[in-house]
Amino acid sequence: MSFSTPMLRAASRVTISKLAAAVRARTFQRYISMKPVARISAPSTSKRWASSVTPHSTASDPAEAEALRCLEQGTAKLEEGDVQAAKSLYQRSTEIKRSASSLFNLGVTHYHLKEFDDAIAAWKESIAFQPSSPDTHTNLASAYIISPVSRPDLALHHLEIASSLSPEDPEIAFNHAAVLEATGRLEEALEKYKLSQQFGVERAAVHIRNVGAKILGQRLKQKEASEKPEE
Repeated sequence: MSFSTPMLRAASRVTISKLAAAVRARTFQRYISMKPVARISAPSTSKRWASSVTPHSTASDPAEAEALRCLEQGTAKLEEGDVQAAKSLYQRSTEIKRSASSLFNLGVTHYHLKEFDDAIAAWKESIAFQPSSPDTHTNLASAYIISPVSRPDLALHHLEIASSLSPEDPEIAFNHAAVLEATGRLEEALEKYKLSQQFGVERAAVHIRNVGAKILGQRLKQKEASEKPEE
């Protein structure tokens, strides 16, 4: 696939864990599963990350070939755990030829290095190239949550887009539910937790019970308040 028509697939999906309490406390406990994506011609069903080499990964000009070389070398470095080297190579790739893939992967390295503002900027630009990538929207939402100045409102905005793009993705549904719960939108959170459980996220069961209990508690308080005689 050429740089002019990039397609991303389930690469550096950030899974938000225990987010409801974390958002309120402004301390974030997260389990991050991040692998790079480079370029692919179609969604992969066999693995949660994409290879940078496909039958269509040819470059039409020397500049594009150099950008692709840097992109693939950056992916190799990131897989080896050398985040700084990967970042440098991805930056070089974007300097030569900006693309959704190179910017997405650059955002991954920024995120690993806790450079959240830079990760946000890279992923926003990646979305400008490819608005239909649910993984980029999901990662951008995570960056908005984990950044020093948390923005749950913007996180919800991008999770809503990710959910609309991939409505049966269980991890997106779970992350969406977690942020909804954290912002007090319990009925909506319960719906999303149930959806994530339906599509295979077993840990959602605990959250379903907890949110259900919160909703019941709220209803009981409202009932008690309404039945309290006026003085």
